[in-house]
Formats: sequence, structure tokens, C-alpha cells
Amino acid sequence: MSIWWSLHLRREAASVPLARRLLLGTMESAGVDPDISYDLSVALTEACANAVEHGGGTANGPSSEAYRVTAYLDGERCRIEVADSGPGFPGGRARPPIRPARGDSEHGRGLCLIHELADHVQIDSSPGRGGAVVSFDKILKWKKDPSLLTA
Repeated sequence: MSIWWSLHLRREAASVPLARRLLLGTMESAGVDPDISYDLSVALTEACANAVEHGGGTANGPSSEAYRVTAYLDGERCRIEVADSGPGFPGGRARPPIRPARGDSEHGRGLCLIHELADHVQIDSSPGRGGAVVSFDKILKWKKDPSLLTA
């Protein structure tokens, strides 16, 4: 079974739960194990929150008010991509360093969480030209009675 969808969302905090609910509903309908669905939904939430917070504008252009979320459920794998058109990562780096956040820190845990929850993570940036893209995938496990197959 293959399912694919893409959303163009405003860079507003209210867009994050919309993307999460769509992903959870898709995976429940397809019969994905709830633990796997939960892990992917938390990783998606973190990636979307980063796009909302950091994904606005470019170094050479106006602020962008949108970001894109794309999800692919194909066979035994789910791949999710969150792309923004912001300035990219600081210092012109193509990828940020992944370091654990301090225990008392309120920020800086998102990319670490995504790495912990997904099987494979790719983070790319084109500073000043195209923003950041966070993509991650996970091998799927299935419920015994998926609702999509019994409906």
C-alpha cells in the first residue's frame, strides 16, 4: 500500500497540530502500530515547530509565511519531509551540529528527539537560498486488524 500527501502550511503555531493529526489519522487508517505512529508524530511535531520558529525569510529576500510537509507511506517505510524557505542554519553550515540540550534548557531538543525517534534522519540547508529540509524515515510495524483493510 502507498499513501502520499503534502501540505503547504502557514508559519503559525496552529499549523503544527494540523500536520500531526493528519499524519496520525493516515497511519491509523493504514493500520500502523500506534507506538510507531506516536514516535513519528512527535518527530513531525518537532520538525514543524522548528520550521515555524526558524523558517521565515531568507538572507537576501522577504519573509516566507509558509512551510511544506510531505509524508510517504510506502510498503514497510514512512518518510516525512519538512521544508522551509528560511535563512538556513547559522554560520552558513549545511547541517547543524546535533548536541544534546542542557537539562534546564527550554529549546534545542527538537533535532535530538527526531534522531532518537526515527531510523534515518537527513538535515540539509541552503543558507540564503532555500531554507532547511529535515527528512526522516522509520520502518513501519502493523496492527493486527488495520481499519483500512476491514472497511
